[in-house]
Parts: sequence; structure tokens; C-alpha cells
Amino acid sequence: MAFAWKASGLTYNRYLAVAARVVRRSLKEQPRLQAEKRGEMDLRFAKWQNGKQGDNKNLAKENASAMAEHASQGQQ
Repeated sequence: MAFAWKASGLTYNRYLAVAARVVRRSLKEQPRLQAEKRGEMDLRFAKWQNGKQGDNKNLAKENASAMAEHASQGQQ
């Protein structure tokens, strides 16, 4: 028998993120605000070429723009 998260097509990391968000939202006001701050992340990445680091970019913003670009190409 497969796990429910696996059967629904989620990765284990995504499953944990959803579960953590549900727990944070169920807390009372003050502990919820503290937990939400701990849950925020700011991931950055840089492309390396010829041994040199490129510009640092925000992963969430770049991912959102790539998804929007991909969606607009799919509609054409």
C-alpha cells in the first residue's frame, strides 16, 4: 500500500511543507506569527560559468517568472 502523499503525486518534501503550513495556521495568534517567521525562506542561486559566479537571483521570483513565461508560450 502506497502512502497517501505519494499516491496523490506529492513529493515527500512538498508533503512536509504542506503539513508544516497547516500546523502553523492552526496555532494561536502570537505563536503562529513566530512560527510563520521561521517558515519563511529566501533562497538565492547563481549560475557559474568558466569558474566565475554570475548574479545572485531570488529563486522564488525567478521561478514565478519562468512559470509565467512557460504558461504564455503554451497558450500561443
